[in-house]
Amino acid sequence: MTEQPSLITDAQNTWCPGCGNFAIQHSLKAILTDLQGEERDLSNVVLVSGIGCHAKIADYLNINSFYSIHGRTLPVATGIVLANPQLNVICCAGDGDMYAEGLDHLIFAAKRDIDLTVVVHDNRVYGLTTGQYTPTSPVGFRGRSTPSGIKERPINPLALVLASGGTFVARSYTGRPAHLKRVLSAALSHKGFSFVEVLQICATYNNLTAFYHERVLEVQDNEEDLNAAWSYVNAWDYNTDAKIPLGIFFKEDLPPDPSRSGEKPYLGGAERDVSSAIAAILHDRV
Repeated sequence: MTEQPSLITDAQNTWCPGCGNFAIQHSLKAILTDLQGEERDLSNVVLVSGIGCHAKIADYLNINSFYSIHGRTLPVATGIVLANPQLNVICCAGDGDMYAEGLDHLIFAAKRDIDLTVVVHDNRVYGLTTGQYTPTSPVGFRGRSTPSGIKERPINPLALVLASGGTFVARSYTGRPAHLKRVLSAALSHKGFSFVEVLQICATYNNLTAFYHERVLEVQDNEEDLNAAWSYVNAWDYNTDAKIPLGIFFKEDLPPDPSRSGEKPYLGGAERDVSSAIAAILHDRV
């Protein structure tokens, strides 16, 4: 058996000690290792990351990757899926990246049921820029830009994705690594738009370890029952002191889309060889 290359690169890791990103990185590494054991070709896996502390995961995991600009992970990931439906595309983004700059793309990717997996590293703070509030920060959050505390209420992103038509909606927590790996593995196996919000701490600017440990609650996975799904996603509003459900809140398998069957994508009114189409575009630009 051929020895597989390490899934962790030699790049120096600059995440803060205790950062929740480590748990996400190693959960994905464990899943990819399992795929290697099943003799799956990891050259068919592509990781798209945005801008923020989370984005360094593209440097640290030894798989195909693409750095996008802030808030634009989903347009890039969608383009990759359309160009080659055979690829397994993982889209990692921070809460500011996905819920602020990229919110419109999230809604339409869920609506279109694009076949990719979104993993949101939700630490509820802009950590890379030293502690500003994000759309999931609670009322009263004091940061560099809001020393007196914010007045606006946070959004509920899971409710938004569910309302937009997402066919796989889940939440996990970096303090529950076994649960995190299981949920991410199920998301990667789902055919359609998979959305996993991962609650994590920012060890430097928003350390909610004690808060989460006291409140997270693993619940029974739910498939296709929308009433149960709404009950789960509305149980916690990102602001009040309530139990925080973890699990797969909704999973629906829609009828197969021809674009996911491995057929060539629809380009300009006729099926064309993708490589030839790209070459023609590049030739026209020269």
